[in-house]
Amino acid sequence: MVTTTADSPDRLDGGPGEERPISRFSGHVEAAYWSLATDELVGRLETSTSGLLSVDAAIRLAKFGRNALAPRAGGSALSVFARQFRSPLVLILVFAAAVSAFVGEGHEAAIIGVIVLASCALSFTQEYGASRAMEVLQQRISRKSTVLRDSFERTVDVEEIVPGDVVCLSAGNLIPVDGVILESRDFNVSESVLTGETFPVVKSTGRSAPEAGIAQRTNAVFTGTSVRSGTAKVLAVATGAHTEFASIAEALERRIPETEFARGIRMFGYLMTEIMLVIVILVFFANVMLNRPFVESLLFSLALAVGLTPELLPAIISVTLARGARTMAAGGVIVRRLEAIENLGSMDLLCTDKTGTLTEGVIHLDGSFDVEGNASTDVLLFARLNATLQTGLKNPLDEAIAGAPHGQEDLSGFTKIDEIPYDFVRKRLSVAVQDSKREQILITKGAVQNVLDACGFVQGSHGLTPLGATERKAIDERFRRWSAQGYRVLGLATRRFQSKAGVSRDDETEMAFAGFLLFLDPPKQGVRETLSALADRGIGVKVISGDNRYVAAHLAEAVGLRADRIMTGEDLSKLTKNGLLAGVRNTDLFVEIDPNQKERIVEALRRSGHVVGYLGDGINDAPALHEADIGISVDTAVDVAREAADIILLKRDLSVLVRGVDDGRKTFANTMKYISITTSANFGNMISMAVASLYLPFLPLLAKQILLNNFLSDIPALAIAGDNVDVDQVRRPRHWDIHFVRRFMVSFGLVSSLFDFATFAFLLLAVHATAATFQTAWFVESVLTELAIVLVVRTRRRLWRSRPSLLLAGLAVGVGVVAIAIPFAPFAGWFGFVPLATPVLAGLLAITALYVLVSELTKSWLFDHGSRTKPSRKTAASNPHRAAPIRIPG
Repeated sequence: MVTTTADSPDRLDGGPGEERPISRFSGHVEAAYWSLATDELVGRLETSTSGLLSVDAAIRLAKFGRNALAPRAGGSALSVFARQFRSPLVLILVFAAAVSAFVGEGHEAAIIGVIVLASCALSFTQEYGASRAMEVLQQRISRKSTVLRDSFERTVDVEEIVPGDVVCLSAGNLIPVDGVILESRDFNVSESVLTGETFPVVKSTGRSAPEAGIAQRTNAVFTGTSVRSGTAKVLAVATGAHTEFASIAEALERRIPETEFARGIRMFGYLMTEIMLVIVILVFFANVMLNRPFVESLLFSLALAVGLTPELLPAIISVTLARGARTMAAGGVIVRRLEAIENLGSMDLLCTDKTGTLTEGVIHLDGSFDVEGNASTDVLLFARLNATLQTGLKNPLDEAIAGAPHGQEDLSGFTKIDEIPYDFVRKRLSVAVQDSKREQILITKGAVQNVLDACGFVQGSHGLTPLGATERKAIDERFRRWSAQGYRVLGLATRRFQSKAGVSRDDETEMAFAGFLLFLDPPKQGVRETLSALADRGIGVKVISGDNRYVAAHLAEAVGLRADRIMTGEDLSKLTKNGLLAGVRNTDLFVEIDPNQKERIVEALRRSGHVVGYLGDGINDAPALHEADIGISVDTAVDVAREAADIILLKRDLSVLVRGVDDGRKTFANTMKYISITTSANFGNMISMAVASLYLPFLPLLAKQILLNNFLSDIPALAIAGDNVDVDQVRRPRHWDIHFVRRFMVSFGLVSSLFDFATFAFLLLAVHATAATFQTAWFVESVLTELAIVLVVRTRRRLWRSRPSLLLAGLAVGVGVVAIAIPFAPFAGWFGFVPLATPVLAGLLAITALYVLVSELTKSWLFDHGSRTKPSRKTAASNPHRAAPIRIPG
């Protein structure tokens, strides 16, 4: 019913056919809106209890902005380009150019400036393209909500909700606004995100004191909290940056714990910084002490610093992750947080429910039976009334009942009186109806044991009889027998009243158990092969289900999982934390699990050394999704599950997840390629240059030549994101190992330096090169070896047995040709290059070929002997959510 208020006498609120003037709401409502009467608040918001007109909502959206905590991420192209110049490495180059210009070396400064712009342009194109791609993907999983518009329920994007909207909420919804409750039914809200209180709070209509804190406002709801049970209609008062959640977020920034991959990148950055500082300081002071020109020594040292550092790493990571996200999206996997791609590739254990993943997920009502096991149309009639008249949480069981082809009796003779929504404590749903004889019937359906708990009688063929031990035993035996055959079994009970205005949970007592509902959800076609594919990739599967042990065991046998290692929720509740840690290792099926126990299971599995993925889509899956290293949900999941997840599957199918795992591992492999390539080549070349500068009567390379070398060798890196990945690289989980990265860098660095010294000897002793010839020849050799190492370390196989992508191979060959041609170009003199004789070029090519051969042998030794430490995992007790410590690859 819509109310006309004194505050807006010119506004007529009614059905969709009534015209209502567009409001001129100013946006101002008294701060303590929760203390106002509903009629008064409706008037001040210039709305109605039947919602806004669509045109009115559009005006308010344009006036007050989108319902979001912050503007959409991304930034303009100009801001992304400007951000490239905040890099310390870029600032070092700018400083070097300024020094050159100050001492009169304008030519040098111009060359450095051009290289700076070119490097920033490369990084910008990668980062900007990646950010735009991610914006498109995020829009595919934008959250929706139901509001009343034009007096009808409509589904809109959450960001389009405005003050004055009436929002319809039910179990599983994330609450999108701050507002007051207009009407509710058994409405329980989890406010832990704001108050820290674990248990849900009962919310209802009414008024709260003006001075009441958030926890005491029992008639109000807030953005970011979630509905645990029941239904409600809420009048939106505050949206976006004006909500309580926004004000708390401003005062205390909530940040997601650091992932394993992010921590690995950070530690790698520390390692490179330490090496860079040591080399730069030693080389600078050594050259000054050798009476080299101060400015020349400074520029050379700074160029060494830039040449040593993989400055494109942030851009390479961004584009590699974004490309991985696009590839996964094409395969039906949407990434909500980019860093989750790496965690998905590291996953070695998947926890999942059975419905929809191991089974078809299309549940059929297979039969309705009375307590004696006979087919019963009465039980089916009561079940249809219960399923079709309830307005709470939608579920496939009710849909199966409503759509049963053998149960299409006319229900028009029944009128709904009231309902008691489903919740996860009672595990049952009740609807009160009145028949044509004006007799009132309370119909309850749910888990068999929970329905029995509300019963005092049995409705048999001879009428009502007391529910005793014999009757309970007979019901339990039928329940076990059907469950062992793979059926999901619900119980149904009734209670009759003569006259009752409404019902409550207190009325769910002394009911008569009427019969059973049997549902069949067969194993998904091909799931056995999918589970085998996961096992081949080093991923185990454990089932966590609320269903009984008999159904779970039957399904496990059907799909090829072990059915003999079972732990029930009752067993789990008796275990201590350490007892559960020991128990989860030898358990494959967790059955009859209370929703609150899921988080305990995932936490114990993580403590036992696994990288755990959790697949869930229900209200009570959110804590487990947060606890897991990688939270996985589906596009049709409830809001709280979707928001808690890192990965969203557009189709609830494990085969989709298998492809996602492969893509995650390919992304990780390509990211590590860039790190391996730059550290192996750069480290050796810069060490060689630093040492040579101490013994040669001239600098081995000029600063501008070092920067050009670095720029050219970075170009093939742009293709690494799309490079081919060997099959063996996706066959097992891989993790960061900073110790192995250090060994890799030192090993290949020594090989690189060895051949650099061989080049020095060739140029000085065989060719008797001048300073310009030496610098030109070593520039060419340095670029060629850096390009060669790209093809060597990009794979663990022999380089001729692993085909690179066409783009990577083409860029590597193209840059190699350019490097050889530069000394003969008209502008060669700008960089201090001179043409090279044919014998010199032939000698450089021979040295490069020998370098490739030795690098191949070094790679084989390193991968065969350098990473055989057993994988390990420590628990980050202070940071349990998603943050996985660095592991050593096995």
